[in-house]
Amino acid sequence: MVKLSVRDLRITYGEGPSEKVALSGVNLDIHEHEIFGIIGPANSGKTSFLRAINRMDEFTLGMDVRGSVKLDGTEVRDWANVYALRRRIGVVFPLPVGLPMSVYDNVALSPRLRGVRKRSVLDEKVEQCLTRAALWDEVKDRLGTLGSLLSGGQQQRLTIARALSQEPDLLLLDEFSIAVDPVTTMRIEDVLVDLKQDMTIVLVTNLVQQARRLADRTAFFLMGECVEIAETEELFTGEVKDPRTRDYVDGRFG
Repeated sequence: MVKLSVRDLRITYGEGPSEKVALSGVNLDIHEHEIFGIIGPANSGKTSFLRAINRMDEFTLGMDVRGSVKLDGTEVRDWANVYALRRRIGVVFPLPVGLPMSVYDNVALSPRLRGVRKRSVLDEKVEQCLTRAALWDEVKDRLGTLGSLLSGGQQQRLTIARALSQEPDLLLLDEFSIAVDPVTTMRIEDVLVDLKQDMTIVLVTNLVQQARRLADRTAFFLMGECVEIAETEELFTGEVKDPRTRDYVDGRFG
């Protein structure tokens, strides 16, 4: 089943002579319970694509989104309550964004905003999310510690735990491993493989081998264009439709 359907997506920044086209003519479907990888060099429109899904353009000055983006068949821009939409779409940014509060409160914030007050329920949710983010064993004895005092890799996993506490059915990851060491990156990758049993994941990465390890299907973005979409292994080893795809995955540019 199709989880996310995108048709004729066009994203621009600015107006008039200074207008910059970030993406144009993007058409793709993302299926339920798959990891959908998006690769491409810098400034190819990958992050703009994620912003359009979660309506983050509403907080980005000069960003204009045209076309259709449907989540479970409903236009994301038809949601009257954008916060209800964002509860269904978790986002993990390139750099850890720890809220200025304890590890526990970072994860408990979203359930509390949904009205959960019972401590035992919050305790269970915090442990569950930290466990799924491969962080529980490292922080279970210091849940009252400020999240900002954790290591960079731990903070990124805390960000994932916080996203999971929203109980999303779509998780967007934008270059999650930029500030994370290789060992932590591998741990998070293992987490993502498990998570796709419960949700759909869109993985934007500059690391083509990361996409190859994780993604079921992969799209190649270049200069604002979705050049090609294919089963991931086919994209790396089989015939491709566009020679630019082969040049990029083989490291000839980018």
